[in-house]
Amino acid sequence: MSFEYTTEVEVRYADIDTYGHVNNATYATYFEEARIDYLYDVVGAGEALLSDSESGVGIVIANLEVDYSKPVRIDDAVAVAVRVPRLGEKSFPFEYEVRTDDGVAATGETTVVTYDRDAESSRSIPEDWRDAITQFEGL
Repeated sequence: MSFEYTTEVEVRYADIDTYGHVNNATYATYFEEARIDYLYDVVGAGEALLSDSESGVGIVIANLEVDYSKPVRIDDAVAVAVRVPRLGEKSFPFEYEVRTDDGVAATGETTVVTYDRDAESSRSIPEDWRDAITQFEGL
């Protein structure tokens, strides 16, 4: 399965640690930025996730994994490739590749659970999300 979605992320001065490369914890932020861009562009739900939307639907992270291959430095151009390989009933994974001109610097995965903000509990993936992701990813 290939990555059909990629977004650019900016390496900020605050991302750099005392070794001169992006701090390990910052990769979770890069994943988050890419995930929100994906949901905005593919599902049309990005802004709703960032506010108390009328739909009351959000996502919460159930799991986060990162594997590091090579350092990212402040002058690197960084893109994050994102894909959703499958959909469950209430959750689904996002897979990521953090890329620089020198290749893949890190890979990762988050498992997200769709969340009903009003009921404060998990809920089924909205059908419009399911349809959009299925069509985009060819699931």
